[in-house]
Amino acid sequence: MTHADPPAHVALDFNRRSADEMRRRAREHYEDVARRRSVRHFSDEAVPLEVIEDCIRSAGTAPSGAHRQPWTFALITDPLMKRRIREAAEAEERENYSRRMNAEWIRALGPFGTNAEKPFLEAAPVLIVVLRHAWDEDEGARVQNYYTQESVGIASGFLLAALHHAGLATLTHTPSPMGFLSEVLRRPAYEKPFLLIPVGYPVQGCEVPNLERKRLDEILVRY
Repeated sequence: MTHADPPAHVALDFNRRSADEMRRRAREHYEDVARRRSVRHFSDEAVPLEVIEDCIRSAGTAPSGAHRQPWTFALITDPLMKRRIREAAEAEERENYSRRMNAEWIRALGPFGTNAEKPFLEAAPVLIVVLRHAWDEDEGARVQNYYTQESVGIASGFLLAALHHAGLATLTHTPSPMGFLSEVLRRPAYEKPFLLIPVGYPVQGCEVPNLERKRLDEILVRY
């Protein structure tokens, strides 16, 4: 289907569930995703790539503005490319920590012990770079996309949830600026790096900060 083709309409494949089953499924899903944590200490143990591919398929089911599906997912396992990404990311992060970040930002990061060193970019067996299509090209013509930030953000959420559900650990890494990823990956100009996600198993004995998430009454407003 090209951007100009009208979509066909088909019957909705919707599974209506009982109230009790909905309650059970909603609670089970919450209890599962509540265990999801950002991991910075990855084992180098290989993970099944078909699992990653199915999780990316899940991300590709996300809604998008005018159904443009303005995303590409770069799956990286090559050690040399991971090293190049790490080196470029750390160069940007050294600039961030030394002169781009203000004091308040650095204080906010303090409890997490982060710094310019990003060994997880090499240790994790898989890196996924989520790329946002600022526009597209169709037979040499520039095609406008809509709500690309929102659409790719939703797809990224689908991806993180799918990877966690499959039994993998992740980290949402956003080195800024991320233009180096376009250069390393040699992606076209209309694809803009959105998110860098290391994926794998946590190291044995991995520890994470003991954080508390906001309660429902802190994030829900009823009308």
